[in-house]
Amino acid sequence: QVLLVESGGGLVQPGGSLRLSCAGSLDIFRFYNMGWYRQAPGKQRDLVASITSTGNINTADSVKGRFTISRDNAKNTVFLQMNSLMQEDTAVYYCNAASGLKSYWGQGTQVTVSS
Repeated sequence: QVLLVESGGGLVQPGGSLRLSCAGSLDIFRFYNMGWYRQAPGKQRDLVASITSTGNINTADSVKGRFTISRDNAKNTVFLQMNSLMQEDTAVYYCNAASGLKSYWGQGTQVTVSS
């Protein structure tokens, strides 16, 4: 499988910020749609934000105004800037790359928001 490696997760207090990074090994990275998903225990994996190969962005209502997705195709990397974090943001966050023909997932990184 193609590797997607997330970094930047950890423990943060409510109101704090984290920046997640996802670095991909795809040699056609710039042609892929990229997304961040999250999954809390006992819940489904939900889309947090996505950015297409052409730069169109979709953000879940629960994080609008707080999270920002961006990508640097030259470095095969997608970012998720997470501000004003709340306890309900606690989840495992997954990076996804999809072309319509193929889909790849990272291993996930834990984000815990707690006082």
